[in-house]
Amino acid sequence: MRRGRSALVTPPQTAFRKTTGALGRPYAAAMTELSTMSGFVPWPAEAAARYVAAGYWEGRAIGSHIADSARARPDAVCLVDGPMRMTYGELMARADGAAARLAGLGIGAGDPVVIQLPNRWEHTVLTVACFRLGALPVWTMPQHREHELAGVLGHTGARAIVVPDVYKGFDHQELAHSLDVPHVLVAGSEVRAGSVSVAELCAPGDVSFDADPPDGTHIATFLLSGGTTGLPKLAPRTHNDLSYSVKRMVELCGFGPETVYLAVLPLGHGFVNTGPGVLGTLIAGGRVVLSPSPAPEVAFPLIARERVTATSTVPAIVQRWLAHAGDADLSSLRLVQVGAARLAPEVAARIRPSLGGAQLQQIFGMAEGLVCVTRLDDPDKIVHHTQGRPISPADEIRVVDEAGAPVAPGSPGLLLARGPCTPRGYYGSPEINARAYVGDGWYNTGDVVRQVAGGNLVVVGREKDVVNRGGEKITAEEVETFALRLPSVAQAAVVAMPDHDLGERICLFAVATPGETVRLPDIRASLLASGLARFKLPERLIVVDTLPLTGVGKVDKKALRGRL
Repeated sequence: MRRGRSALVTPPQTAFRKTTGALGRPYAAAMTELSTMSGFVPWPAEAAARYVAAGYWEGRAIGSHIADSARARPDAVCLVDGPMRMTYGELMARADGAAARLAGLGIGAGDPVVIQLPNRWEHTVLTVACFRLGALPVWTMPQHREHELAGVLGHTGARAIVVPDVYKGFDHQELAHSLDVPHVLVAGSEVRAGSVSVAELCAPGDVSFDADPPDGTHIATFLLSGGTTGLPKLAPRTHNDLSYSVKRMVELCGFGPETVYLAVLPLGHGFVNTGPGVLGTLIAGGRVVLSPSPAPEVAFPLIARERVTATSTVPAIVQRWLAHAGDADLSSLRLVQVGAARLAPEVAARIRPSLGGAQLQQIFGMAEGLVCVTRLDDPDKIVHHTQGRPISPADEIRVVDEAGAPVAPGSPGLLLARGPCTPRGYYGSPEINARAYVGDGWYNTGDVVRQVAGGNLVVVGREKDVVNRGGEKITAEEVETFALRLPSVAQAAVVAMPDHDLGERICLFAVATPGETVRLPDIRASLLASGLARFKLPERLIVVDTLPLTGVGKVDKKALRGRL
C-alpha cells in the first residue's frame, strides 16, 4: 500500500545523524571499526599507512574537495543541463539543502540511496548531497528493471530510490513503488501520492555541512559490478581511495578551471562520473555539460555551443561520431577518452584528424578500482594499440597463467591487481571474495591481457563468462537462467558474438524441448516480461540438437564461439 506523500522537513543541523570523525586516529583502528560495522574488507594496516604517508589518502571526504572548488569560484557556471546553468554556489546550496532534507526523511550517514536517473542535473546535485551527508549514492542505469533494481536494493539495504516519473515511455515511479524501499524520490512533473518531489528536495537551503564531513576512511559509494547470476556485487569505494583516483585522473587528463566536460555516457556508469568525469571536473573547478544522448545530432551542437574540451565515450559511440563528423564544429575538443571495450587501432588512428584534433586517451578501468590510461604525451603507437598503464605509482599488477605463475613478457595471461584505489573485497560477500581475491589481497580481474613496453596493457579478452555489449557487461549465466524458464527451452548457452559497432552482442544457443519450437521473439518477450533490462536480451538465436561438452562435462563455449 502506498503511503501518503512524505512531507519534507529540514531539521536543525544539530539533529543530523552524522559519522564520527576518525581523523587523528590510527588508520588501522579506523578501518577495523569500519570492517566490524559494515562488512567492509579493510586494507592491511601496513598498506594503509604507506598510502597515507605517500599522500595518496588525505583523510578527506570527496564532497569537501568539491566544496573547495565552490568556495574558490562561487559564481562560475559548473553544471549545464539544457537551458539550466548552475553556478558552484548554487550547486552547494542545493546539495546541502538536499542533504538536510534527506536527513529529515531519516536518511543518514552510511545509508545507501539508489539513484536511477538519466543525464539530468538532479543526478549530480543528489550525488554531491549524499557525499556531504555521508550517505552512499548508488548509481544505476535507467534501463534497469525489476530484476536488477530488486537485487541492488536488497543487497545495499537502500533507504531510498531516486527515479524519473516517466522516461522513454516507461513508468519508473510505478515500478519504484512496487519495490521494498522506504522512500521513493521522483524527478519530473508528475509526482504522485507517496512520492517525494526531487525538485523540492533539491531546492537551495541555508545550511552547510562543512563543519562535520564524513571521514576519509568511510565508504563514499558502492559501485556496481556484475555478479555470476547478474545480480550486482558491490565495490565499496571509500572517500580516501575514490578521491585519490579521481584527483589522479584530473592530473593525468590535464583538467582545470577551463575544462568543459561533456557527459554523453549514462550517469549510471562509474566511468562518466569518476574517470575523472563529472566529479573530477567539479573538483578541478571546470564546467560539466550534460547531454541527454550521445547521438551526434545531439552531442555535436552541444560541443560547439559550450566549447566542450573533453568527453568520454565507448567504441560504438565514437565510431558513430567519426561517421557523422563532416563539417561539425569540434574545434574546441582537446581530449576524447574511449573505454569500456577495446578500441580497434584503425579506429583509434582516425580520432585526431576527424574529431577536431582531439587527443585520444584509452581507458581500462573497473568498479573494483584499478584504472589504466594512456598518457597525453604517449606516442601514437602506444595510444592506438594499448589500453594504457596504471594511474598510481603504488598500483601493483601481475599477469599470470592458470596456475598463478607469471607469464613470459608480452604473453597473454590473467590480470591480478592491488593498490590504493583497489578495495580488498566486495561488500558483505565473503564467499565471492574467497574466489575473487587470491594470495595476499590480489584482485582477480578476470581480464586476459598482455603487458608490453613501458608497462602498458593490451586487453585480449575475458576469462569470465561475460558479454561486453558496448561497455555493458552481461553475465551469460543470468540470461541462460531466464531463457531456461521457457517450457520450449531444454538447454541454453549464451556466448558473445563479435560485432563491428558494439564489440560484442548476445548469441543464445538453445536445445528445444521435444515437440516444442524455440523462437527468438518469444524468448525476448519472456525475458522482458520477467523484469530483465532490454540490453540483456539475446540478439541471435541458434537452435542446436545438443550442446558440445568439455572433457569435464561443462558446456564447451569455445566450440560454440568457433561456430560464430
